Amino acid sequence: MSSRYPVWNVPSALLSRDDNDHDHDHDPAPPTDHDNDHDHDHATRTCDDNDHDHDHDHDHATDRDNDNDHNHDHDHDHDHDHDHDHHDHTHTHTETISLEQKVLEKNDLLAERNRQWLAGRGILALNVTSSPGAGKTTLLERTIRELTADRSVAVIEGDQETLLDAERIRAAGARAVQVNTGAGCHLDADMVHRALYALEPESGSLLFIENVGNLVCPAVYDLGQDVNVVALSVTEGEDKPLKYPTMFMKADLVLLTKIDLLVHLDVHLTAIEDAVARVMPNPRMIAVSAREGTGIDKFQAWLTSHQVFA
Repeated sequence: MSSRYPVWNVPSALLSRDDNDHDHDHDPAPPTDHDNDHDHDHATRTCDDNDHDHDHDHDHATDRDNDNDHNHDHDHDHDHDHDHDHHDHTHTHTETISLEQKVLEKNDLLAERNRQWLAGRGILALNVTSSPGAGKTTLLERTIRELTADRSVAVIEGDQETLLDAERIRAAGARAVQVNTGAGCHLDADMVHRALYALEPESGSLLFIENVGNLVCPAVYDLGQDVNVVALSVTEGEDKPLKYPTMFMKADLVLLTKIDLLVHLDVHLTAIEDAVARVMPNPRMIAVSAREGTGIDKFQAWLTSHQVFA
């Protein structure tokens, strides 16, 4: 099993190294004609607030020699001649927005290259997102066991640390590569691009990209996926779609997980369905239980019938 389904760890050091160091003649991943142009610029620039040139001519005419005159005729003028115009916060804010746009533009360019490479090999890529603990990995384990008899399945696992989830995926019967993001709260297109080198998914296969557990950051980073699947656990309550609308707004499918626990919770399925319908342009939700197998067949049918995968 270990030789057939290796677990690859792609730490931050590898994700940031020069593409020319790969020496992969098989070119399994998207073309690298971006010539090392993905330095991410994640270190957001800040204006040097120390260069304010504070010409503080503090005219505190305190007349210490007149200590006996307690009338304190020292005129606290408090016009300290601060010529820095309050640090020009507007300029700093504008630069930050501009830099964020630049980072997203570079990410989107590489994501489109990922998408074209995957489409050229007939690989359906799913970006699977959720809150931490919603049951993504357990759901994938169950799905892989049901699917691997019919088609090849590969998984890119995103976590801040450890190889735990990739090892679980390996045990379920799929090839996996682990991407550890360190302090990062999401995967990006460059991480996926580099992970494809190690994973080498087969043509016509199914690729799950299990993103870092987070309902905020992953919503704005395109990875080159075909579809977005959000796993929402019944244990999270009824209002998550309303609190984190962007994630659900971009979802093609919501998998309501752990429904076997509904009998123990003061949560109503209809309320969750209503919240999803209020934010998703085309609401589509499947209730599943990876533990009992409920709804897994419906999820499989959705995958098989999807136009990109058919």
